[in-house]
Amino acid sequence: MARRRTKKRTHVGANNGPSGRAVPANKAANSPKSMVIRIGAGEVGPSVSQLVKDVRHMMEPGTAARLKERRGNRLRDYLTMAGPLGVSHLMLFSRSETGNTNMRLAITPRGPTLHFQVEKYSLCKDVRKALKHPKGGGKEYLTAPLLVMNNFTSPPSQADSDNKVPKHLESLVTTIFQSLFSPISPQTTPLSSIKRVMLLNREPAKENDGTYTLNLRHYAITTKATGVSKPLRRLNAAEKLLHSQKSGRGKKGGLPNLGKLEDVADYMIGNDGEGYMTDATSGSEVDTDAEVEVVGTRTRKILSKRQRDCPRVDGKNKGGRNGVEKRAVKLVELGPRMKLRMTKVEEGVCTGKVMWHEYIHKTKEEVKQLDKKWEKKRQEKEARKKIQRENVEKKKAAKGLGAKDRLEDDEDEMDVDEWDSEGLEGDGEMELNEEMEERGEWEDEEEEIAAG
Repeated sequence: MARRRTKKRTHVGANNGPSGRAVPANKAANSPKSMVIRIGAGEVGPSVSQLVKDVRHMMEPGTAARLKERRGNRLRDYLTMAGPLGVSHLMLFSRSETGNTNMRLAITPRGPTLHFQVEKYSLCKDVRKALKHPKGGGKEYLTAPLLVMNNFTSPPSQADSDNKVPKHLESLVTTIFQSLFSPISPQTTPLSSIKRVMLLNREPAKENDGTYTLNLRHYAITTKATGVSKPLRRLNAAEKLLHSQKSGRGKKGGLPNLGKLEDVADYMIGNDGEGYMTDATSGSEVDTDAEVEVVGTRTRKILSKRQRDCPRVDGKNKGGRNGVEKRAVKLVELGPRMKLRMTKVEEGVCTGKVMWHEYIHKTKEEVKQLDKKWEKKRQEKEARKKIQRENVEKKKAAKGLGAKDRLEDDEDEMDVDEWDSEGLEGDGEMELNEEMEERGEWEDEEEEIAAG
């Protein structure tokens, strides 16, 4: 019997990862996943819609890159599907009536939520137009970017005040942004898998200023060998291209055109003929501060102890260790750019008790009153749930359901209750019950529920 063919190019189950090995199931399940959503699709405008697409591209591969929103979709719809899909973060973009662009970063299913106002932003296409040699469209998006955060916490010399962000909120914001991507291990993470950098820099706060502003940048990491002239690098790149492909026609970066030259030495020396060009004489932009030593990953012949001790006379290993080369690291911006100013922090998913507000500052007595108010709401909600559970039990007993059926129904209800936080059913349910209590309708409803 013939062996069944396994598709390896389009199916997830194939071993088509960067290293040729399948990703472990537990590692894929534990990695953070995000959804970048437009709230009010079709009403935010084309610029914000393109910004959402660019942010999705930046958050790849752990995001829904081809998510389609509808006008009828609400926040509750996305939160309901976040659990089964394993989504841990929501990035919600919206536009207010005054034209301000807002972004909310929430952790599912119970929060907290960070509210930001997008003061300035630049799309990827605008960043590419501004660059002389743009980069993108390659294999950079197969792995998550490296997250770099700067100046997120205030120095201990600054004293806390009512207008400034408290220390515990600074650590909370740091933890939320750190959880966007999987943590890396310097011992096990291969350097070749780090292709991009997402930089978050907090602007230093002014005196007596309680603003919390972040600048977001997205870069691609490029490297090139140092100490080698530009013509020689082009020849090496062309040789690799010819060896890796059957035909190099129509490909950029092929063999240079030497038809107008009498000898290849003229190409290596240069038009002026003053001598062999190096990085210093060819005018190439190489930053010596960004030079690093990279160990070669290609296979090498295993030498005996006698061969290793024997000094080499051919001069191939002169000027450095075996298999180690110096490379210059350069960052090329990919976009998008965003300037985010934090305005509010809430406990739940886009609802709940306000932990911090940029414009509204409350005294300790007002904070205590708010805590009592939220505690009262929580107790009333628990009482309503208890009455509803008792009512369901009475109906089950009246229908004559067995113990096994009751147990299955209880498990289903527990799953629903886990997602019944302040950002799901509690959002509309609490408002409706408060209105009924004000009109005095809840007492009649409570008597009907108790009566069965």
